[in-house]
Amino acid sequence: MTKGEQTRRFIIKQSAELFNQHGYAGSSLSDITLATGIKKGGLYRHFASKDEIAVEAFNYACQIVGGKIEEAVQKGETSYDKLMAYFRVYEHAAESPPFIGGCPLLNTAVESDDSHPLLRSKAQESSGRTLDGIREIVEQGRASGEFRADVNAEALAMLTLSLLEGGIMLSRLEGSNRPMQLNIESYSSYLKQFCLK
Repeated sequence: MTKGEQTRRFIIKQSAELFNQHGYAGSSLSDITLATGIKKGGLYRHFASKDEIAVEAFNYACQIVGGKIEEAVQKGETSYDKLMAYFRVYEHAAESPPFIGGCPLLNTAVESDDSHPLLRSKAQESSGRTLDGIREIVEQGRASGEFRADVNAEALAMLTLSLLEGGIMLSRLEGSNRPMQLNIESYSSYLKQFCLK
């Protein structure tokens, strides 16, 4: 990796943490220069605009979180274990989320809903990939006979992501892991009662 590539990666990492904590609108180029120690001219040698930094920062944050989820999912022996792994990664959402500032998908989706079409599009792509991954696990569970044949993979994927993101949001808002713990218990009970054979 060249020095220029290292600098670019450093800017992305620092900006990802900044944006995920303070939002895109709440983070100026001056904030990025403070976080990185690189002057605006130096930033512009690597990026054309704040928007470009924001997109790369979002991709970086999602890669970090996605890697942690994938690692947890791979450790699961059953489809049930793999689905629960999504929640275990965010089990301590209030004080130690897998990425500083919480869930980049949730934060970006909420902030960019009406204000930033490019970031909204990136959040939609990330949501779609997450739903696809969950749906695949459900389909594997049906194919192996672990889950009932009538389980709707698309509906269960949507429920899973909704409970996950809702638990993250409420835990961060409350400053307590209690909402996520309740969602973990409720989701586990739901799977055992309505999905597992």
